[in-house]
Amino acid sequence: MQTFVLAGGCFWCLDAVYRTLRGVSDVVSGYTGGSTVNPSYDDVCTGQTGHAEAVAVTFDPEVIPANVILDVFFSLHDPRQLNRQGHDVGTQYRSAMFYSDEEQKTAFETARDRAGEYWDGGLVTTIEPLGTRYEAESYHQDFFAKNPGQGYCMAVAVPKVNKIRKSFAEYVLAS
Repeated sequence: MQTFVLAGGCFWCLDAVYRTLRGVSDVVSGYTGGSTVNPSYDDVCTGQTGHAEAVAVTFDPEVIPANVILDVFFSLHDPRQLNRQGHDVGTQYRSAMFYSDEEQKTAFETARDRAGEYWDGGLVTTIEPLGTRYEAESYHQDFFAKNPGQGYCMAVAVPKVNKIRKSFAEYVLAS
């Protein structure tokens, strides 16, 4: 099993998308990349903690290759937007990849380079060492499944889930 920690806007969307993929055994929403110890969601929303909303995606590379996990990441958000995704604005919504070792760092750099060929314009996705990761509050875990009719989920998460289901159909869980 491998775990990648990725940030690309609101963690609800990343969580919703990765939970649809075969080989993904766990997705945990949390905060990382900042200086505040044990931040709350309210703390992170101020933009003063330095933390990003991120997901830890644990997957079996024998079922879904690491490069697919990373290509999904670059497909489900716009890595050209600095410190925002759509209407979500602030450093907590930055596009970032947090590596735990040199092998991950290299894989992340390769994926970012590959994504740069797809996206028109400069990518702002940072590749940062993984420091302490704090688990988000329980109501953020698997948020989309618990709140499918919530406005943000309907307007933002559903289109992203549908896009990934279409683009990466061979890796999507059977319904």
